[in-house]
Amino acid sequence: MKKHVAVVGGGVSGLASGLKLLEAGFDVTILARELPPHTTSDVAAAFWYPDGAGPVERVRRWAAVSHAEFVRLTAVPQSGVSLKPSVDLAHEPFAPPDWLALMAAWEPVSYAPNLPGYRTIVPAINTPTYMPYLLEQFTAHGGQLIQRDVTNLSELTAQFALVVNCAGVWAGELVGDTAVTPIRGQIIRASKPAGLPDEIVHLDAEVYSTYIVPRRNDVILGGSKQRGDWRLAPDPALAEDIWRRCLVLQPALQNAEILEHRVGLRPGRPEVRLEVEEVGDGTAVIHNYGHGSIGHTLAWGCAADVVELALDCS
Repeated sequence: MKKHVAVVGGGVSGLASGLKLLEAGFDVTILARELPPHTTSDVAAAFWYPDGAGPVERVRRWAAVSHAEFVRLTAVPQSGVSLKPSVDLAHEPFAPPDWLALMAAWEPVSYAPNLPGYRTIVPAINTPTYMPYLLEQFTAHGGQLIQRDVTNLSELTAQFALVVNCAGVWAGELVGDTAVTPIRGQIIRASKPAGLPDEIVHLDAEVYSTYIVPRRNDVILGGSKQRGDWRLAPDPALAEDIWRRCLVLQPALQNAEILEHRVGLRPGRPEVRLEVEEVGDGTAVIHNYGHGSIGHTLAWGCAADVVELALDCS
């Protein structure tokens, strides 16, 4: 008989884990407070960027697995995944990030206004297409969906042979993990003006990173990394600051129309938690949360490890 698995969380980590478990022969039910298009994963600018979470060695491995899956998905038009040039910038000259070793090719650049950096080609994920695609694939493969809030994993361990915790920023509250903290990200969704280069631009900073991510029908402008901030309402002053910073990098944006402001709460943690825990009744819980701002980048690699752990528990 198929082993019945409950996955908690309907964001990219929950959907990727659920899909890979289905492919491995498990019977999977996702239980989630929110489903696409209303998850934090839907708000994300969503381009492959394997930096900003730990532990580094595991993150690099997970990111490499995800990269291969994204490249495969570029051949699936309905997935919304494509390859785009991406420019990683800083205010001062910096050594090539070690993750560039994962790339087939990259080059140093000098970007207006006189910012040093590196250009490479990365997977870009158009979330308005990609997240519904994942949801559709999950149900098409026989996965079940239950939209409800899960407040205690013990309510699931009595019903399912295995539980996978992909609850994102709410995972800490769910399991009493005080290391989890929200990383508030605010973005602007704008129209894509003529003359805007079809490349991702990313200027990293501790709190107010700046990024411009052209998508199929719009462009995402960001952003912020406000740790410990649970506010979901957009901050008008921050929106103005994001707009100003992005205009400095891409003056062509002055002809863009602001379409909406959105906020997402990324699940911050010093290190991603991906491990098995045996709860009191002997049921195994696989924890898969704490991906910070790179949940899309890590989702497929982490899902592969979830499947390995699930098979070990069988």
